[in-house]
Amino acid sequence: MLCACALRAQNLVLALMGVTLVSIPVLPQTPSADYSLAVRTHLTRGEAELKANHQEQALAEFNAALKLDSGNPEANVGVGLLSLMRGDCDHAELTFHVALKRAPASPEAKGLLGVCEKRKGQSDALSLLETGFREIKDPNLRRVVGIELADYYYGRGDNEHAVPVLQTLIAINPNNTDLLFFAQHVYQDMADDTLNRLALLAPDSARMQEAVAEHLVNNGDLQGAIQHYKKALVIDPYLPGTDYELGEAILAVGHDPDSVAAAREEFQKAVHIDGDGARVECALARILDIEGRSDEALADYRRAYAMNSSNSEALMGMARILISKEKPDEAVPYLEKFLDDDPLNADARYQLARALKELHKTNEAQEQIRLFQEIRASKDKVTQLYRQMNKRQATDNTDGPDTSQ
Repeated sequence: MLCACALRAQNLVLALMGVTLVSIPVLPQTPSADYSLAVRTHLTRGEAELKANHQEQALAEFNAALKLDSGNPEANVGVGLLSLMRGDCDHAELTFHVALKRAPASPEAKGLLGVCEKRKGQSDALSLLETGFREIKDPNLRRVVGIELADYYYGRGDNEHAVPVLQTLIAINPNNTDLLFFAQHVYQDMADDTLNRLALLAPDSARMQEAVAEHLVNNGDLQGAIQHYKKALVIDPYLPGTDYELGEAILAVGHDPDSVAAAREEFQKAVHIDGDGARVECALARILDIEGRSDEALADYRRAYAMNSSNSEALMGMARILISKEKPDEAVPYLEKFLDDDPLNADARYQLARALKELHKTNEAQEQIRLFQEIRASKDKVTQLYRQMNKRQATDNTDGPDTSQ
C-alpha cells in the first residue's frame, strides 16, 4: 500500500498533465507510412489546441486524424494522453499499444503506457517507465513519467532508486513545489530508516548518542544536545567530528566567558583529532571576534579562506571585520563572492549595503537594502511556518537595516 505522499504524487501527475504538458513530440515513423496533408493538418491543429489546454478541441482534431489513419502514432498518443488526463487508463492503454505497433521504439508511447500500467498494477510498468524517463526529450513529458517512476520506487520502499530520479527532476525544475514536497518525504523516510537501523544495531554506541544530539539541535534543545555529545565522547573520546559539533552547540547557548572557553577547548580538540581545516579555523576566529580580538580573528578568517575560498563563514567573517575597520573597499569583493553562491542571504545583502554606503555608492546601497528587506520578509514567513510546525528556525544574526539610507 502506498503512503499518503505516494498518493499525492499520483494526483500530482494528473495536475502536471492537465496544466504543463504543452506539446506532443513527433514520433518515429516507418518509411512506408503515408501521411496525407489532411492528417498532418489535423495533427498540427491538435497539438496547438493541446498547447492551449483546449482538451475537447484537441481530442476532436486527433480523432479526425485517426479517421483518416487509424494507426497514426502521434494521433494515438494524443488521444491516449487526453484519456490519461481524464483518468481513463483503459482507453489510454489501448491507444498507446496502437501507437507502438507503428512506432515500436517510441519512448513517449512507452513512458505513458508505463504510467497506465503502473496505475493498473501491471508487472512491466517499471521497464516502460525507466525507458521513457531515460529516453524522452520533451521536459514536460519526462517530468510526468519521472514522477510516476519515483513514486513506483517509493511505493516499493526502494528509496535508493527513487532519489536519483527526484534529483534529476529537481535539477530541471528547482522551483516546483510538488517535487520538493515529494522529495522531502523521501529524504525524511531515508533519515528515519537509517536512524532506526542505527538504533537497532548499536543503541549504546557513540554514534547513536551523536545522532540523538543532532536531533535535539534540530529541535532547539541545545542543552540536551550538549549532554548527548558529551556522552558520545565518553564512549569514544576520538569520535571524528563530535568535538567540533559540541563546540558549536556550546557557543550557540551563550557567549559568556565559561562558554567561550569550553567551546575553544572543543575546537582545539577537533584540530587534534580531525586535522586543521577551514571550518575549525572559522570557529576559532569567531571566538576571537567575540573576545574583541578582531585583528587575530581576521587573520584566522584569512587562513580559513586560503584553505577554502568558497567557505561562506570565512567570506562573511572577513567582510564584517573589514567593514568595522573602515575598509569597505576590501570587504565588497568578499561579499559579492558570497552572494554569487547564496544570493538570497539577507545578512550578506545588508552588509554589502553598509559597505556600499561607506563608499558613497548610494543608489547601489539602496538597491541592496531593498533586496535585504524582501528576503527578510520572505524568511519571516518561513519562520512563522516553522513555528506552526513546532520546529526551531535559526535566525540570522543581522542588525536592523540602516533606515537613513
